[in-house]
Amino acid sequence: MEVERESTRGPNWLDLPIDLTANILHRLGAFEIVTSACECVRNGGTFICCKAVERSCDHLEDIDIETFGNDDLLECIAKNGSHLHSMRLVDCYTISDKQFSEVARRFPQLEKVDISLCCITSVSLEVLGRSCPLLKSLEFGKSKSLVKSRFVYCESDDRVALVIAETMSCLCHLGLSGHELTNVGLHAILVKCPLESLKKRCIDQINDLQLPVPCYDDYIWMDFDPSRALIFDPSDSSDFDP
Repeated sequence: MEVERESTRGPNWLDLPIDLTANILHRLGAFEIVTSACECVRNGGTFICCKAVERSCDHLEDIDIETFGNDDLLECIAKNGSHLHSMRLVDCYTISDKQFSEVARRFPQLEKVDISLCCITSVSLEVLGRSCPLLKSLEFGKSKSLVKSRFVYCESDDRVALVIAETMSCLCHLGLSGHELTNVGLHAILVKCPLESLKKRCIDQINDLQLPVPCYDDYIWMDFDPSRALIFDPSDSSDFDP
């Protein structure tokens, strides 16, 4: 039985040399490369991904990249992605803020963006918001360990929130995990974005709300009460009952 399983097992495409994989991609037509050629790439992923994007003949609608994205790959996507609707660039910390700002203007049809764990600031967010009027979903998470280990430029989280509020008026979904907004940034988003409906649901419709438990060296969550302030001084023992 073991011999039979070995004889029927398919080849592991990830073990192929990069030049051989590229040769295979070159032999596929644009339709096959877009609809059928799906690969999980890690080492050498930038080269292979560029070849696949170029073969899409500007019909690229959805791109999902994790860890291996860089400025060259982003430029390749921009040249072939005028019809791009969804873009996910996660943990691509080698993509520069300057390059992202330059190419964001070439994605006018973007509706969904995830640029979490990247070295991207509010400058690029503003360009993205003003250049992509159809944008409805944004994920922009950050990691404290990423900031500390890679010396990523830090800016006010409220600055990020204000840029989103001013430039993304059609936003219906927003993820800002890792950002420490104050009431100023939160209020700006709730007022300027369609997420205002979330505020109403929290107050009028949700009877039982459980908030996630954070690290206690950062802050302490209070029992949810819409009438109370979200920001408080944890050193003041009068604010909570141990």
